[in-house]
Amino acid sequence: MYESYFGLIAKPFQLSPDPDFFFSSKGHKRALSYLQYGLGQGEGFIVVTGEVGTGKTTLMRNLLKTVNRDNVIAAQLVTTKLESDDLLRMICASFGLPAENKPKAILLQQFEGFLRSAHQAKKRVLLVVDEAQNLPAASIEELRMLSNFQLTDAPLLQSFLLGQPELRAIIQDPSMEQFRQRIIASCHLKALGEKEVREYILWRLSVAGWAQNPKFSDLAFDAIHANTGGIPRRINIFCDRLLLFCFLEETSTVTREVVDMVAEELAEEMGPDTTLRMPVVPQSGHPAASLSPQATIPAASLALPDLEPLQEKIDLLNSYFNESLEEKIQMLKVIDKKFNRKLNAALGDKSAPVRPAARPITKKE
Repeated sequence: MYESYFGLIAKPFQLSPDPDFFFSSKGHKRALSYLQYGLGQGEGFIVVTGEVGTGKTTLMRNLLKTVNRDNVIAAQLVTTKLESDDLLRMICASFGLPAENKPKAILLQQFEGFLRSAHQAKKRVLLVVDEAQNLPAASIEELRMLSNFQLTDAPLLQSFLLGQPELRAIIQDPSMEQFRQRIIASCHLKALGEKEVREYILWRLSVAGWAQNPKFSDLAFDAIHANTGGIPRRINIFCDRLLLFCFLEETSTVTREVVDMVAEELAEEMGPDTTLRMPVVPQSGHPAASLSPQATIPAASLALPDLEPLQEKIDLLNSYFNESLEEKIQMLKVIDKKFNRKLNAALGDKSAPVRPAARPITKKE
């Protein structure tokens, strides 16, 4: 909506990871170096952890963008709480191998055959497991067992694990000693500092074709850092709302006062009565854990074994619809608020509401 108004060629603060907008902070640069080092080694595990929204997925996509696909066969798996057999089935499906209704022995046999064929074709196989903190310890052990597939001259599989800080605790368990011995590098992404928040915002704006419209005051950057904690995803959400606010209010400068107003609006909208919630897709084997307190569904109705291969796609669709719908609803709220304010001013009564406020749209988890 505001892109053409500010002369931007793209949306600078979109939520979906885009390697074109990758910002090389000190922490992200070091993590990328680890990943590149690991990729060059061609074996073992590399583990990258960080809080939600610190840019782990964007980091990985930036790495994969540089990979020569003629030499590397890469697959990315966004995990759910999969037991070891289901994980193996999802891995096979990610590499295009038939996996439905096959026993584990056959899955292992065909996966080893796939690895050997790739090696003969002088191609390496790379598995990227995102949200790895959701995996049970037994499933992580299954990944270690898959790394045992090798020929005398080279390993056949390399794996990168991305996850939230809980993944570190899982790996540090005494039972994970053998897995830890396969880790060749690991790093933890932290939030951006005040200076990096400024650089991050200006970088993303420049990629989107920003021409100093709107301008940002120095105090505005400090306020944005204070309101987001330096987490890139939070910065994206906040700055997207800032640009929308400036567009609607016809403001050409982002000041500390503008940041404070947007922060207040977001705080109101994220209250208990207006928090947007999406229904959670039941995880295979854990029906009760994925239900909201307001919802009850008979356990028998959750037994959908035929849909297990589609779980990853369902999760990705849920994430996309959640982000898209939330963005549209928040935009409508802002437009509605501005319309009421201007109409009240035109009628000469700024205090009287034009109409009863619409009941916030909510969604149950």
